[in-house]
Amino acid sequence: MSLIRGTSKPDDGTPDATLVDRARRGDPDAFAALVRRHFKKAYTVALALLSNGMDAEDVCQDAFLKALERLDDCREPDKFASWLLQIVRNRAHNFRDYRRVRAAVSIELTGVAGPEDASDEAVQADLRTRLGRALGRLSDIQRQVVLLHDLEGLKHREIAERIEISEGMSRQHLFNARKTLREILGPTALKEHLHE
Repeated sequence: MSLIRGTSKPDDGTPDATLVDRARRGDPDAFAALVRRHFKKAYTVALALLSNGMDAEDVCQDAFLKALERLDDCREPDKFASWLLQIVRNRAHNFRDYRRVRAAVSIELTGVAGPEDASDEAVQADLRTRLGRALGRLSDIQRQVVLLHDLEGLKHREIAERIEISEGMSRQHLFNARKTLREILGPTALKEHLHE
């Protein structure tokens, strides 16, 4: 059963602490409300760490299940979002480590690619691959900041609150991330990808 699919009910504004308390007492609708409210943040953090949408969704699903199992461990229910995002980060790091080990094992099974197609679609796919590799060269926090700012459209104040850094550090990480990405991709490719 997916915790993520089919969660389009509107948020009624019930505080997280109340929803956590209700979920602890067995109310499945309360936990579903927490999933709806915090999925986008969780997904953004996972995507920043993994650079792959499907992997990020899998990690979020896993993190929400882990949060449900460990709900009694959430000592400050009013800070549920921070607690959840730490679980997401941990699960994403574990997944990335697992993926790295799997890639090392199966690298010899990889076939040789055929002739490249010069169509626009192939060029875009190549750019996306290059962007993914370039994002992989950033630190975890730089990747989170650039994705939150340039893809999610968050302001530095919101980024600072979400990943628990100062606004000044958010600006610094964004500046350094963009500089690194420009060096790897060139300014045109970077602009096309982060705003497409």
